[in-house]
Amino acid sequence: MLIDNKQDLIRQKLLAFEYGAKIKVDKSFSNFGGGAANVAVSFARLGFKTAVLVAVGKDIRSQRIIDNFQQQGVDISLIQKTSKAESGFSFLLVAQNNEHVAFSNRSANNQLRITNYELRIIKDAKWVYLASLSDQWQRMLDKICSLADVCSVKNSNSKKVKIAWNPGHRQILSGLKMVGKYLSKVSVLIVNKDEAIELVMSDKKYKNKDRVFFEEIDNLLLALHSYGPQIVLITKGEYGANVFDGKKVYFQPIIKSKKIVDTTGVGDAFGSSFVAGLELYNGDIKKALHLSAKNVASVIGKQGAQNGLLKLGSMGVKG
Repeated sequence: MLIDNKQDLIRQKLLAFEYGAKIKVDKSFSNFGGGAANVAVSFARLGFKTAVLVAVGKDIRSQRIIDNFQQQGVDISLIQKTSKAESGFSFLLVAQNNEHVAFSNRSANNQLRITNYELRIIKDAKWVYLASLSDQWQRMLDKICSLADVCSVKNSNSKKVKIAWNPGHRQILSGLKMVGKYLSKVSVLIVNKDEAIELVMSDKKYKNKDRVFFEEIDNLLLALHSYGPQIVLITKGEYGANVFDGKKVYFQPIIKSKKIVDTTGVGDAFGSSFVAGLELYNGDIKKALHLSAKNVASVIGKQGAQNGLLKLGSMGVKG
């Protein structure tokens, strides 16, 4: 049952089940996913040399995960294997309108560590895309942000790393007090509207603002940009996305797909395509946004978060 909860700005709709009941499932599918995995595959398909830094367990699923990365052209040399936990997984409940609720078991992800070995490799990257971080996430952010360069995304001569950050649930819940110090090191901050509201609401400066203030996307963009990131991207599901670079607000509507099969991973597809587009189109935000919308339209037309991701040269995507 879908419950209207509009009085809560962050959780406006709730999905409920009868306690103790058995719920009939009509269809089930198994696919590869996870924020870092989806983003890595997206970059690789768009022609970028890509490595993924994740932790997996020493179980049967881990080998299938690694094999998928190799098949997609993603460098697996930084993958960490742990015997302390199984490989992370999620199960998703999908409603009739294709929206979903995800239940995630981070498991081996909590064992991920960044040592001097990983840092030596990361410092030679042009971009680092950070997805959800678990366990010692502040320590990891401290290390990665020490390598960061927040100069213009159009500056191809920089010797330092540019960071794109899509904060995870744990980071969003910690609020601005905890994540604020990292935002000045971020070139591109990527959040959905609910996450943007939650972060801005955690700022004492806005505690007396009313609902109308937080519903206005320009207010959220300006507030988040004031914390330091060079570019702020806020996705709004079926209502498209907005970007603010400190000078201009951009809007990108969705590109309608012929059919909507699965909306899993659309945020990862949009965010990774936007960053890829900044590189492909020399910092052109409008072109980067259009590429993002095209990739999302392709992703939702196929089952799973990765199967519909565009490849360089397909559907007009050019390097």
